[in-house]
This record gives sequence, C-alpha cells and structure tokens, in this order.
Amino acid sequence: MISKDRRAADIATPLNDLRGAARLATDATTGLANLVEAVHERIARVPVIGQPAADGRTRGITGLVYRSIRGVTQIVGGSLDALLAVLAPALGPVEDGADDVPPRREREAIVAALNGVLGDYLAESGNPLALTMAFRSGGRPLPIEPAALAQRLPGATGHLLLLAHGLCMNDLQWLRDGHDHGAMLAREHGATPVYLHYNTGLHVSLNGRALAGQLEQLVAAWPVPLERVTLLCHSMGGLLARSAVHQARLAGMHWPSRVNQIVFLGTPHHGAPLERAGNWIDILLGATPYAAPFARLGKVRSAGITDLRHGNLLDEDWVGRDRFARGADRRVPVPLPDGMRCYAVATTTGEVPGDLKDRLLGDGLVPLDSALGRHPDPARVLAFAEDRQWVGQGINHMALLSHPDVAAQLLRWVG
Repeated sequence: MISKDRRAADIATPLNDLRGAARLATDATTGLANLVEAVHERIARVPVIGQPAADGRTRGITGLVYRSIRGVTQIVGGSLDALLAVLAPALGPVEDGADDVPPRREREAIVAALNGVLGDYLAESGNPLALTMAFRSGGRPLPIEPAALAQRLPGATGHLLLLAHGLCMNDLQWLRDGHDHGAMLAREHGATPVYLHYNTGLHVSLNGRALAGQLEQLVAAWPVPLERVTLLCHSMGGLLARSAVHQARLAGMHWPSRVNQIVFLGTPHHGAPLERAGNWIDILLGATPYAAPFARLGKVRSAGITDLRHGNLLDEDWVGRDRFARGADRRVPVPLPDGMRCYAVATTTGEVPGDLKDRLLGDGLVPLDSALGRHPDPARVLAFAEDRQWVGQGINHMALLSHPDVAAQLLRWVG
C-alpha cells in the first residue's frame, strides 16, 4: 500500500495541475485552448498529406479536459471549486499500487502539449503546469545521487543511453505502437536508458544549459564505471543536445568527453516550416496539415517554437532580437561536436526519391536538407559522414519513433 505521505503527494500533483489550469483559463482564451488541443491531436494522429485537415478535436478523456478548459475560459469570476469539480475526474489522483507506478499518460501528454506551445509563459508566470527538467525512468524522476541512483537503477551498465524527446512531447512517448528505441537498445546491446523530460516551450539555449549542468551531475553519480555515453535525440531534442555539448565545453565540463555518439532522428538542424507557419500561413496551410494549428498562433507561440524557425542553439541567436520578426538566419554557426560520432536519420513521406513531397516536405515537419545538416552557406553545413546518414522513404516524423527500418538502423549504429 502507498504511504500516507505518498498518497498526499499523489493528490497534490493533480491539484496543482488544476490550479495551473485555473490560472491558464483566467489568462487564456477559448481560441488558445482550441489551438493546444489541435496541436495535441496532430501529434496523436498522423495526418495524411494532401487531405483536408480534421476538426482538430481530441476524444475520450483528453477531449473532456479540453472541452472543460474552453468552458472555463468563458466563466467570468468562476470559482476554483467549480473548476475542480469539472476537471477532477480527468486529472484525479493515481490509483493505489506499487511505489513505481508511472504517471498517467493522458495527463502527461496534455501537460507536455501545453508546455510546448506556452511553456515559456507558464514558467515566467509561475504556473504549476510548467515542467522542470528531470531525468526519468519509467516515468519517475531519477535522483542524481550515487546511492539513490544505484537503488533506482540496480541493473545499470557501463553504457548510458540518454533519450531526448521533441516539441510538445514527453519521455513516455518514446513508446509508440508497442515499440521503444530505448528498451530495444537495452535488450539488444546492454544500454541503460535514461529519458529526459523537459519544458519544450523554453528557448533551446536555456534547456541546453540546464541539460549540460544536469548531465555533469548524472555522469559523476553513475553507479558503475562508465564505458560509453550515447545521446539519442528526436526532433527538437537534437538541437537541445548540440546546444548542451557546446555550452558544456565552453564551461569546461567533463561529461562531453564521455559521449561516444549522438544519433539525430528528424532533427531540424536548420529549421522547420512548422514554425514559419506563423509568418507564411498561405503557403503552409496548403502544404501540410501539421502546420494548420500553428497558423492560429500569431504571436502567441513559445520561445521553443520560434527557435525552430532557423534552429537556434545559443543565447546569441535570440537575445536582444524580436523573435517574431521576419529576418535572415543570424545564428552563430555551431558545427557538429568533434570527438563524437554523429549520425543523422532523415525521412520523407514521399515514396519515390526526388518527388515533390521528398523535396519540399521531408517527413511532414522537417525537410530532408535540414535533417541532414545541408545548407547553402558552407559555414553552416553539418558534416555528417556519408556512412552516418540514412534516409527512409514513406516514413513521417512521428513514425521515426517506431518504424522497423529506423529501429534496424539504430541497432547497427549504436551496436
């Protein structure tokens, strides 16, 4: 049975969620709730390029939460008790069980989507829905202290595998269609997977600096001698990893010297049309249904999203600039880190190499050139070796997490 303290903590978490939803409801509008729901729905459902977008409505418990939030935004002076009564069935405490019961996936997905779109605002306003960075295993935070870490990871090996998720997502979503790359690499190659959980709405450089500091602690606290460290990154997670390595080296940290390889899955190294939907609505709405929710954003989109315009990594890329203004790519060039084997997986929804989808849309979110580090400016080219690039046909951005061809390539590289 769960202890009284544990039970109180379980109840406190959803209560904080509800208080955060109340504050968000006070500050937001019905249209904003519609937007967040549409983003979540696009992530949960793979749209078909060229077909009309669906209504952007989620179903089940998730749909109940979004309908409730929309209703609350229209109540002027409504009480917190009324909000609790509406949302409690969806965000109630976890059921009794073992101490290692993971958090509810529905709640995690909703909060991750909110943080992706509004994470900087949630953090700045002190909203309890704002995520704080943590390393997790089984959906539970890992202590970064040797004895406690050894207790949580009794089977830890000398191969640390850190997995970093993408925009609007969370660590539990590495499990897709019954497959988890981390679990596969643990089973086949003896890696010990640790999953990063973070607020994807913050600037990439801020998350990169936080990750650099926390990795320094994690590597120092690892319960067995470390032989190798692998970073496996999906989408925005790859920008975060590059930012973290660069900033860690500037700060003289030790952990980058332990990293053997970084694998990027659909990382927008040179930006993604997804963010540009806020400025180029007419073009992108006709191109991909993924862009439709972001066309509603205008200037209400997170710093994390605007960093995706060109692939910002450093403070210098955004400090003192209007992040919503159109303009040329003024990033400080950051090459691939030396001393590490860097691999790029890029996919396209096109079935035939060189067709329209292949050239313009890539995987539906990230163009092929961006995922492979190609750029017309030689100073910005990321020099992935030919044998460390792989391009898959007929695979969309989310399928990178579960497609058997991607999994097979990871087994070859990481093994």
